[in-house]
Amino acid sequence: MDWKDTYQVWNNQENLETSLKTELTALKGNDEALEDAFYQPMSFGTAGMRGVMGPGINRMNIYTVRQATEGLATYMDTLGDDVKQRGVAISFDSRHHSTEFAHEAAKVLGQHGIKSFVFEGLRPTPELSFTVRHLKTFAGIMITASHNPKQFNGYKIYGEDGAQMPPKDSDLITSYIRKVTDLFAIQTADEAELKANGLETIIGEDVDKAYLDNVATVTVDHDLAAEEGKDMTFVFTPLHGTGRMPGERALRNAGFKNFITVPEQAEPDGDFPTVKFPNPEFSEAFDLAIKLGKEKNADVLIATDPDADRLGTAVRLPNGDYQLLTGNQIAALMLHYILEANKNAGTLPANAVAVKSIVSTEFATKIAESYHVGMINVLTGFKFIAEQIQNFQDTNSHTFMFGFEESYGYLIKPFVRDKDAIQALTLLAEIAAYYRKQGKTLYDGLEGLYKQYGYFREQTIQQTFEGIEGPKKIEAIIQKFRQAAPKSFAGYDVTAVDDIAKGTKTFTDGHVEQLDLPHAEVLKYWLTDGTWIAVRPSGTEPKIKFYIGTNGTTLDEANDKLKKFADDINAFVAD
Repeated sequence: MDWKDTYQVWNNQENLETSLKTELTALKGNDEALEDAFYQPMSFGTAGMRGVMGPGINRMNIYTVRQATEGLATYMDTLGDDVKQRGVAISFDSRHHSTEFAHEAAKVLGQHGIKSFVFEGLRPTPELSFTVRHLKTFAGIMITASHNPKQFNGYKIYGEDGAQMPPKDSDLITSYIRKVTDLFAIQTADEAELKANGLETIIGEDVDKAYLDNVATVTVDHDLAAEEGKDMTFVFTPLHGTGRMPGERALRNAGFKNFITVPEQAEPDGDFPTVKFPNPEFSEAFDLAIKLGKEKNADVLIATDPDADRLGTAVRLPNGDYQLLTGNQIAALMLHYILEANKNAGTLPANAVAVKSIVSTEFATKIAESYHVGMINVLTGFKFIAEQIQNFQDTNSHTFMFGFEESYGYLIKPFVRDKDAIQALTLLAEIAAYYRKQGKTLYDGLEGLYKQYGYFREQTIQQTFEGIEGPKKIEAIIQKFRQAAPKSFAGYDVTAVDDIAKGTKTFTDGHVEQLDLPHAEVLKYWLTDGTWIAVRPSGTEPKIKFYIGTNGTTLDEANDKLKKFADDINAFVAD
């Protein structure tokens, strides 16, 4: 069927959910919008599915949620009763329809005789990851669109290790999802009966306490946190999301008593009324925190995104203003503190290792090397960091110390297998206390690291291509870089090119090496000055991303180089 036929099927549904029926009626005659909603099913990849809410097979709604869950349930049917008894943990964030989507998933699972463990209220993504491991469920479902705008929602599946499913498992589940062609024929169970029959269990405080008990182990220097924490002033905002309850409790457990939560952003709200984008990497998300921080002379401002898996921060400058740090800068501060504090305490293992994505800063690598700690690079996606953690545990080869992605995601302790802003919140507060005891701020701490290791600077350029033609445009740009990329950028020659889709590293002299990475659509260029440039399509949004990592002997030099590289990339894409 083409999109018009699919639209008519939906339009003719007498029992179509009321709000969706109303929205569909409002779209009548808007062929462009209808085609986008109905021309193809929602993409379901290793990061699950994410999109605008509304009617259509290419939208987030109860029917596409049922379809995804039916695929998971059908897969679990093939694995036997033990897997079905272990069941699925389900959590959700503060977005519109998140609660509804979570319970629709439970009803589909219950129809298959599969147990579900559903949180009584919204909980963050990292707690869902923890819960899968804690309750030993077979899988987890998280309803969230992370840091996307308010019109979005999403659906992520976690494996029994607590990580997002790797490509092999995700592809298998996707194959089952694609077999579900009639969204309106999916059967759901009565939720009251599921609860009475023990097929649906509501969970809450018991799991919260277990999770927060583990978060308490993130603090490296407990005495420092308790000593400085009772007086240190800082501002915290959960940006209308899930982070308030676990974040405030974790901070108090660690000894931080004097933090202030931004009142206008404290309560969960799917409209995100104070921000256009509830994203802690954007400066506007900190407007209210900065205002409050100046009133209270706060040492640091910290924000978590709606599902509390990402964290951003703004640090106080000598003139009293606040400056946002990048995800790479935050990671460098965290890694340095973890290694230094453990070294001083005599608890730094000989086989210590950190893990980062291939588009994250080499600043962290320099820091790790100075402590004789290994750094492993993986593809973008925290599931790949989780795979390394599991391998370390299976082989006893390394001790995991820290993992991060440049996109504001960090993991300190592996009781969670995804990025965890609640862990990061607790650790960053401790790091601020560490510098405060020395009469310094986090800004001073970062400057000290720059002086010690060199001035590293990074930038991510994003271009969005929505609609039917979007994927074609993104693919064309990728192929342009693959087939006709410049031999130099900003006057620095390319020395090698990683084509990760082919699994090769090709040097300018023609020598080729094989890469020890799963194949993915990523190109990475290495330049004579140590700069790297990477190109990859986003796995969750209709975007192509260009990453730059450079360095200099001064911050001005590094910033100047960064601008020149960005200008060259933009000119090449536009040409």
